[in-house]
Amino acid sequence: MATTRPDPDAARAIPEPRAGRARRYAHRTQLYLSAAAAAVLLVLLVILVAENTRHVKVGWVLGYSRVSLVFLVLFATLLGWLLGIATSMAFRYRTRRP
Repeated sequence: MATTRPDPDAARAIPEPRAGRARRYAHRTQLYLSAAAAAVLLVLLVILVAENTRHVKVGWVLGYSRVSLVFLVLFATLLGWLLGIATSMAFRYRTRRP
C-alpha cells in the first residue's frame, strides 16, 4: 500500500488567521523584551561588582569578619529571594482547600 505525503504547498495555501498572527507577534515581542531585560540585569550586576569591591567589617553574633561588599550584597539578595519563595510556599500550603 502506497502512502501519500502531504503536499507542502497545500499548508501554505491556508492563510494564517489574524488572531494567530497577532499572538505569534506578541510572543516574539515578549521574548525580545525578556532578552533585553536579562541583558540590562547582567550589565547592572557587572556594575554592582565593579563599584563594590572594597572590604567591609561585618558583625556576627559571635564576632566580626571582613567581607567584600559585593559578596555581602549578593548574599543578602539571594537570602531574601529564597526566604520570599519559602514564605510564598508556606502561605500557599496553609491556604489550600482540603
